Amino acid sequence: MSATKKHPSLDDVSKTIIELLQEDGRRSYSDIGRVVGLSEAAVRQRVQRLTESGIMQIVAVTDPMQLGFHRQAMIGIRTSGDARVVAEAIAKVDAIDYVVITVGAFDVLAEVVCEDDEGLLALINDVIRPIDGVLSTETFIYAKLQKQLYNWGTR
Repeated sequence: MSATKKHPSLDDVSKTIIELLQEDGRRSYSDIGRVVGLSEAAVRQRVQRLTESGIMQIVAVTDPMQLGFHRQAMIGIRTSGDARVVAEAIAKVDAIDYVVITVGAFDVLAEVVCEDDEGLLALINDVIRPIDGVLSTETFIYAKLQKQLYNWGTR
């Protein structure tokens, strides 16, 4: 059995709806409907199906610095055993907002958002390093967020 999941195919209308919402998540259904040639109700139904299926999320993206989270970092984690088990445990930590399993120098990468350096140190020493299977960590502190986009479109 293949570990690859088959993704549902999207028609051009659904792709356009996604791309319009990536540009402006507050765009009205009636405005989207004018662009794609559907009624407001039909657009609402499409958006609901896209969100319920997990293809799309509509969220408010914040600036962590303006909310008092002055330390962001990427933590590279080397593991022993199954990296998926470690990644699953790390993903349950609230201060961690992004977890990926990799096949490079690190087995898992985790992005963290903390109030300060003390919070980052506590997270690494008291939460991440004690997880079974974590061999070592290397922390890359963000000096400046240069670019962050969510509008990569559809294929």
